[in-house]
Amino acid sequence: MPPIGLSRHEAATLAATENRRFAGLIRSLGPGEWSKQTECPAWDVRAMAGHVLGMMEFASSTREFMHVLRAGKRAARGRPVIDGMTEVQVAERAHLTEAQLAERLATMAPVAARSRLRRAAAVGWLPTRQEFDGGMETWSLGYLFKVILTRDTWMHRVDICRAIGRDIELTPEHDGRLIADVVAEWAWRHGRPYRLTLTGPAGGTFSRGDDGEDGEEIVEDAVEFCRILSGRGTGTGPLRNPVPF
Repeated sequence: MPPIGLSRHEAATLAATENRRFAGLIRSLGPGEWSKQTECPAWDVRAMAGHVLGMMEFASSTREFMHVLRAGKRAARGRPVIDGMTEVQVAERAHLTEAQLAERLATMAPVAARSRLRRAAAVGWLPTRQEFDGGMETWSLGYLFKVILTRDTWMHRVDICRAIGRDIELTPEHDGRLIADVVAEWAWRHGRPYRLTLTGPAGGTFSRGDDGEDGEEIVEDAVEFCRILSGRGTGTGPLRNPVPF
């Protein structure tokens, strides 16, 4: 079961900040930007915003949680269930206007951040089976609510900024902490010595030795490091070990 390296306070702060930043980005979109294609082949910017809104509502309502889970299993048709779930989320919000989508995201952003942490406290110990990297893993619901849903929103903010050609807002306090947690899980997953330097405003220096070995030295842009681990880029050596987003 993947570890949760974030304290409750850190998880709450990261979730609230990331939701606010994502909602602000969507509110700032111009008329020609909603239809830009993202790196997720099935989604333009509008569809991606619908998915993130869907995840916020999924995490905030038990009824919506169960609905999306059941509908997603039916829609998956042999594919990973998460693919069916995201299809349902996008399809069920396709009727919203761009203004409605932006407004609903702004409304849900703080609500979803609070709801996720409450649910993590209440049922975070419960296990759930998830498909990842070609196999099945056991995750705790706490890991899903505290870690994955914030990473997912962050990565889609990156996706949208790249699609519209805009610099992503990055700060050491927020993005740097989020990426440091990704590094910690990546190191846990591959288990080998390494020396990692991540560049940019959200970067840092990380290492782990083993029996005097320094491990492979890696220098990469911090955001690109996360894109590679999410499957959006190509890595070599230890960077071939993915991390869920």
